[in-house]
Amino acid sequence: MVVRKFPRFPVSAPSTLVQRDKLRYNALVKDLSLKGCRLESTLRPFTGMQVELFLQVEVDTTPIHVSKGTVRWSGAQGIGVEFLTIEAPDQERLKQMVEQLSITAGQALIVPKGELPKKC
Repeated sequence: MVVRKFPRFPVSAPSTLVQRDKLRYNALVKDLSLKGCRLESTLRPFTGMQVELFLQVEVDTTPIHVSKGTVRWSGAQGIGVEFLTIEAPDQERLKQMVEQLSITAGQALIVPKGELPKKC
């Protein structure tokens, strides 16, 4: 069993994954935490690859922009992305979304101090 600092919550949210060369790939976020996500995409990235991510967590809203993320793993279960840098307003929106998911899941959301992605 994997122990995580930030619990993941199931979600089904369309997103766009952007490679360094600005190629864009459609993706579907399958679970989400304050520090990262698991998603499915046709892209087969390598571990350590730097990506940008746009998460469409609510219909008719601007996507949450993760300006810098890194691929931590990739395989049959999808792609694991750690969020490294998020603009302050988007980080707040992400926190609200994850808090709502935690309520839906019936789990308390505990945020370790100083552990969130850097704000730009």
